[in-house]
Amino acid sequence: MSYQPNGPRLVPQTAPPTQSLPQRGVRGGAHGRSAIAGAAATQAPHATALAQRYELLQRLGVSTAASQDFDDMARAMAEQTGFLYGFVNLFLEEQTFVGLHQPPPDSGYVIVGRTMSHDRGWCPEVVARKKALPLHDVHASPRFSGNHVVDAVGIRSYFGAPLIHHSGTVLGTVCVIDPEKRPLHEARRLRDIVIRAGAQVMDHIATAPGR
Repeated sequence: MSYQPNGPRLVPQTAPPTQSLPQRGVRGGAHGRSAIAGAAATQAPHATALAQRYELLQRLGVSTAASQDFDDMARAMAEQTGFLYGFVNLFLEEQTFVGLHQPPPDSGYVIVGRTMSHDRGWCPEVVARKKALPLHDVHASPRFSGNHVVDAVGIRSYFGAPLIHHSGTVLGTVCVIDPEKRPLHEARRLRDIVIRAGAQVMDHIATAPGR
């Protein structure tokens, strides 16, 4: 049975302004050079991973544009879990939702776009750990409660799983989010639904017309 949210409906909110925090040692001298070198070293693996994803997607003949097939998969995943939002998310220059399901524009819920930066949401954690992340209540952990998506979209629960090609390349994630928390005893069932959805997405990618 689908979970029926009983809380007040969300209304669109203005995203809080992004502020850059000062960093030690960025100014001239040895410490400044060290900080810049450290930043470059951090960016290099991300650039390599991004290049690998593009190369693999091109080889598999998978478009990085929004797809009705992926939209349908996102919708099925959201309906099976009873969540309002479902995503098939490729990690490109930004998180890119090639599959998206969300409430209709006149529902009163927040309407999201097709892209989001890599420093928002919980999918970056899923990509980094290469494992499913079940958050039945994001406020249960301070590590996951301080997130732009919590404030801007009013999200309370998240379940995500990685999209991993057999070569080991992580292409992105599938996930569902909702403004209502879920009971802890439901977490395993919801996680398993999302993991199965991820496997279905990878099966679809493996049989893409361009192959």
